[in-house]
Amino acid sequence: MSTTARTVLFHEIGGPDVLEIEDVTVPAPGPGQVALRVEALGLNRAESLFRSGGYYYQPALPASRLGYEASGVVEAIGEGVTGLAAGDPVTTGPGIEMSAQGVYAERVVLPESAVLPRPASVDAVTGAASWLTYTTAYGGLLETAGLRPGDHVLITGASSGVGTAAIQVARRIGAIPLATTRSEAKRQGLLDAGAAEVIVSGGDAETVAKEVRRLTGGRGAEVIFDAIGGPGFRPLTEALAEGGTVLVYGWLDRRPAEIPWNWPFTIHTYANMTLTATPGGRRRSTAFLNAGLADGGFRPVVAEVFDGLDRIRDAHRLMESNRHTGKIVVRI
Repeated sequence: MSTTARTVLFHEIGGPDVLEIEDVTVPAPGPGQVALRVEALGLNRAESLFRSGGYYYQPALPASRLGYEASGVVEAIGEGVTGLAAGDPVTTGPGIEMSAQGVYAERVVLPESAVLPRPASVDAVTGAASWLTYTTAYGGLLETAGLRPGDHVLITGASSGVGTAAIQVARRIGAIPLATTRSEAKRQGLLDAGAAEVIVSGGDAETVAKEVRRLTGGRGAEVIFDAIGGPGFRPLTEALAEGGTVLVYGWLDRRPAEIPWNWPFTIHTYANMTLTATPGGRRRSTAFLNAGLADGGFRPVVAEVFDGLDRIRDAHRLMESNRHTGKIVVRI
């Protein structure tokens, strides 16, 4: 039995104003599918890029959907679904193709692999603000970069959702997070999120590297968790301890990055979809996330909550302004 749901669509590439809300038919879940009532949406930079044509794949127009991170409640399950049941609180994220499966809607039907259990004690807004940020920090810092207790980790662009989650993930295992931000206005928010030190960079990577050296007694950071890339990459690596690791998970600066040749270190690139596309990766990252949410160790930083799908344009405008610290959430 199908129904309709208010759904965010866009019919052309552009800014926030291309987003429209339309009634879309929602079918009953088929084999291996789960039907959800959406309670909250977590916005991500990828959605702004997708809407504006700058993502790594292009939207299918017209009538492209948008979004991949939401929290909600299971309404029905299709044949063969065994890990979820009607009434379960859940989050979404893994493997969603946004044009066809985007979650900016009151109701959605998704593959079971894209739907994850959410602890009953975790409210919808917290759930919507958590999956992408903490699983990226977990997969990047722990599974890929091998961050260990006692290590210093330099987190660039730290006021983002992933950046603030990375601070808390580092703290949880006993590592020491050093955060960078361009703005003095964001310093206190990052300290409140758990940063051991905050470096206000003004966009100068050389300044960051010198300050990291000072803060670590000349040794440098064992790990750099970089969201920026670009020409600042080479001077930033001067902040790295000998034999350390740089993990690049974003490309906020799309200009070419030069790699230094005469300093022994390891560079990894990271895409969260690689981890969460596998059953084992989903199991490990979900267990780590839900343990932190359930015991209160993870407290996602939420910049602002917008009420109702009708505020989706405003939410995207805030995301593009870069004025916020942490996640932007739209409550349905």
